Amino acid sequence: MLVTASILAASGLARADGPSFDCRKARLPTEKAICADPQMSAIDALTTKAYRDFEPAFAGDKRKIARELVADRNACKTDAACIVSAQNNALQTYGSAPSWVQDYNIALIGKKALDFAAKTPKPTDLPLPASIGNCGFTHIKTLTTRLGDDPLETASPDAGSAATFTNGGTAVSYDREPGLASSKVGDPVVMCLIAIPRDCPKDDVRGKVYYAVDLANKGTWALPDSQHLCGGA
Repeated sequence: MLVTASILAASGLARADGPSFDCRKARLPTEKAICADPQMSAIDALTTKAYRDFEPAFAGDKRKIARELVADRNACKTDAACIVSAQNNALQTYGSAPSWVQDYNIALIGKKALDFAAKTPKPTDLPLPASIGNCGFTHIKTLTTRLGDDPLETASPDAGSAATFTNGGTAVSYDREPGLASSKVGDPVVMCLIAIPRDCPKDDVRGKVYYAVDLANKGTWALPDSQHLCGGA
């Protein structure tokens, strides 16, 4: 379910304090966008706080991880959906992502995906998005159980879900994902990259997370591209 900024503000979940830097000295487009939005300002403050107690599991240098995460954020410029995706990715990396931040992330990226689709009535396949906040068209190639043994449509609920896409992307879940279960092979999809793991062993690139919406039935999902995140089994 999409959660709008106004709902978050009304519920008191998004605090107005923050960000972690002086807005009077903001120079980058992303910094100015954060200063102009109470939710993004609050998330920025949470991110800085979470970083203080963060200890990397694999990468070793927490400052290098932080620089990569800030670079992801700053590359968004003024794109709010992209900024919040990058901020949420940072909070997940640091091990402290409140549910309201994740909900706000999905609300913004969901709207961006639908707006992206509305601008192109006849979508054609685009490359798999490589940067946080970027979206592209693709089509569902296969729908199976998590291990790829059986078609998803007839599989038992405990067999998990998996999909492949014509742009080379994948999606995997240990659960029967409703958005995938209601889809059909060949359906057009908008896929947006919302998370890139940064605390990873060298050359282990598993665990990117993509938000997607099936344009045929409007089913949605936000799933990683592998069964395990980087560094997993």
